This record gives sequence, C-alpha cells and structure tokens, in this order.
Amino acid sequence: MDIVTSAPPRTRPGARPGAPGRALALGGGVALLALALTGCGSTDVDGAPIERTSFALEGKTLTISAENGVVDLVPADVAQVEVERQVDGWVVFGSGPDPVWKMEGDTLTLRVTCEGMANNCDSLHRVKVPRGVDVTAVSDNGAISATGFDRALDLSSDNGEIDVRDVSGALKLKSDNGEVRADRITASSVTARADNGEIRLGFSSVPDLVDTVSDNGGITIDLPPGGQKYAVNASADNGDVSVGVPRGDDSAHVVKARSDNGQVTVRSAN
Repeated sequence: MDIVTSAPPRTRPGARPGAPGRALALGGGVALLALALTGCGSTDVDGAPIERTSFALEGKTLTISAENGVVDLVPADVAQVEVERQVDGWVVFGSGPDPVWKMEGDTLTLRVTCEGMANNCDSLHRVKVPRGVDVTAVSDNGAISATGFDRALDLSSDNGEIDVRDVSGALKLKSDNGEVRADRITASSVTARADNGEIRLGFSSVPDLVDTVSDNGGITIDLPPGGQKYAVNASADNGDVSVGVPRGDDSAHVVKARSDNGQVTVRSAN
C-alpha cells in the first residue's frame, strides 16, 4: 500500500501569520450582516399604528419643521393643533426609528431619526390646523401636501414634492428636488420654485401675480378661460415656450415663467 505524506502548508513571502483567521472573521462578519439584513426592506407606514396628540397654539401663525416623512396639512374646526402620526422602519447596528413631536412657541417639530450601518425609516404626519392660521412648513426630507386653506401658505422641501389643492390664500412653494404642483387655485399671488422638478399650477380664478422658476424641469400654468389678458414673461434656456392666453403688456395680471432646462407652457384651461 502506498503511503502519501502531506507537506505542511507554505507561507507566502510577506504574509502575516494569522491572516487567514482574520479573513475568516471578516467573512463571518459579512455573513452576519447579510443575515441581519434578511427580511429588511421597504417600510409600511400606512399599516403602522396611529398615534395622536394635540398642542396649544398662541397667535395666528404656525411654523412646522419636519424631517424624514410626509406631512399632510388641513384646516379644521379645532381649538388646538391636532397631529396624527404613523412611523415604520428598521435599523441594523444602530438605533431607531426615534420619533419626536413637540411644540415650542409657534414652532411644531415633527422628526424621525434613524442611525445605523443600514436603515430605512419613514413617517406620515397628518396635521389639523385651526382655521385662520397662516402656515409655514419646511421639510428636510419628505413631501408636503395641503388642502383647503384660505390663509397664506409657505411650503418648502429639500427633497420631496409639494402638492397643494383648493387654496385661496397667498402661496409660496419651493422644492429643491421634487415636483411642485397646485390645483384649483383661487389665490391672487403664487410664487413657485423648483431646483430639480416640474412646476404645474392650475387656477380656478384670475390671479394678479404668478412667479415661477425651474432650474431643471418644465413649467405648466393653466389659467381660467374667458379672454382675460395677461402680462406674460415666459422663457426657457433649453426648451420650447408656448403661450396660449391673450396678452397685454399693461395688464394688472402678471405671469412670469422661466426654466433653465425644460418646456414652458402658459395656456387657458379647458
């Protein structure tokens, strides 16, 4: 019977003793992380439990500072600011989701924090605002929607769309990365800005001033039919311009629309 003798493994020049063990440990760490991530994925904020609270508000202005989630605003026959929230998410090797809601003066803070090697957290806040209150809302990461207000709204998001419907108070709308959209507007003054996204405005009554600028995205403005003349200043550095409303340079109804990269359309609504 032949006997085969195995030579001891050779160490490559420059190799450090114990390196295979460290590689094994590293591989085990990757496997552990992969195991931890198993089952982690998208959030289901709509299916999360609903929490409710309310905050007293002094005065006729409300400022909302939001982070990581959707904020939905409505006016209501309430004595205080009423808030509903739903929060969902997951974190690997960290902490969260950690939600915060608090009122300091006239500023309502709505925040959800997640910190870890990997995470995905989301939230939805529904805010009922006492009637007769002007609202300023700023979101660091999330969409803002508002419906039915007859007071001034100033809404902006660093990363999320702005969606407004059935409003008659003065509007200031801004998104750094997301679409700005407003429908059935009866406000006399609307200012809209989008750094990276479309602007779409639909009016139910003749406005006095519409001022829109998009750095990267088209602009569409639908004005009421009826033959009203507008002083229109529309331009696009890279895109077509179409104006389909009666024009009069001396009109008291001014429409400004400028896009650096996108089509500009000013037309009468059907």
